[in-house]
Amino acid sequence: MKCTLNSVEESDTGVQPAGIRILRTFQMKNKLVRVGLAETLSTYVMMVFGLGSVAQVVTGGGLFGDYLSINLGFGLGVTMGVHVAGQVSGAHMNTAVSFTMCTFGRLGWKMLPLYITAQMLGSFLAAGRDSEDAMFKFCSGNFTVSGPKATAGIFATYPAPYISIHVGFLDQVLGTAMLLLCLMALSDQQNSAPAPGTEPLLVGLLVLLIGISMGSNSGYAINPSRDLAPRVFTAMTAWGQQVFRAGNGWWWVPVAAPLVGGLLGGVVYKLFVELHHPREAPRCTESGVEFLDNRGHPGECMSELHQITLCFSSLGWFLF
Repeated sequence: MKCTLNSVEESDTGVQPAGIRILRTFQMKNKLVRVGLAETLSTYVMMVFGLGSVAQVVTGGGLFGDYLSINLGFGLGVTMGVHVAGQVSGAHMNTAVSFTMCTFGRLGWKMLPLYITAQMLGSFLAAGRDSEDAMFKFCSGNFTVSGPKATAGIFATYPAPYISIHVGFLDQVLGTAMLLLCLMALSDQQNSAPAPGTEPLLVGLLVLLIGISMGSNSGYAINPSRDLAPRVFTAMTAWGQQVFRAGNGWWWVPVAAPLVGGLLGGVVYKLFVELHHPREAPRCTESGVEFLDNRGHPGECMSELHQITLCFSSLGWFLF
């Protein structure tokens, strides 16, 4: 691939084609801009495939897929999103993931507003590309939130009739906790780390698995930006403020619960697995006592305990 790219970028004379030179004028060297653009695009890619799969199932009346199609659409959409921006922004595509990474020191807090903005923007733009003609034909121009011809659920999640607010909150906490717990495991180099290049597929399969096993209650949003931005889009267009009143004011649950669940999943993985990785005897350094892991690399025993304490403090702030 590298040789092919080089042959495209440079001619036999060593001069880049005019098209490449024009594109180079748009190159951004500022890290914040590059991260923001990459995170926006990766989120957009994920949401286009995910929302598109929902739209086809709903407006097609079962002719163009079923519930499994939606799970595959979001799962493979996540995989493609990670391929788009994984090496630039990390392709979080999920505010709960970004928030948890900040809490555990894997992302600076000053980057969180940028990630949230990019994720919201990508989700909002993706919501605008769904085919209005197909939805208009399906519901005869009567865009509703509930009922047999409801279409608001194409964009955002709504609880099943049998789900109460508190049960739905716990449902979202559990789903997001499983997401972050498994993501922490996939990124743990001292555990069964995946082979290089397989991470995007495994993350996509993880989202697919959560959808298959936990999606029936409320659509497994497990992502504040995935739900809130498209909901705002529907409120601004044909569906109105009912999107915020439906489900006894359900809209805040997929925003707040994933933040709690993400922290919970990260804490559980650290307490049960990561904190107990074998370490060698401590050694004295100029900065104090330093622990080595089982590979001889400097460990972070005290900082991990500090992170866990911070996570419990954050959970307490959310819940109480």
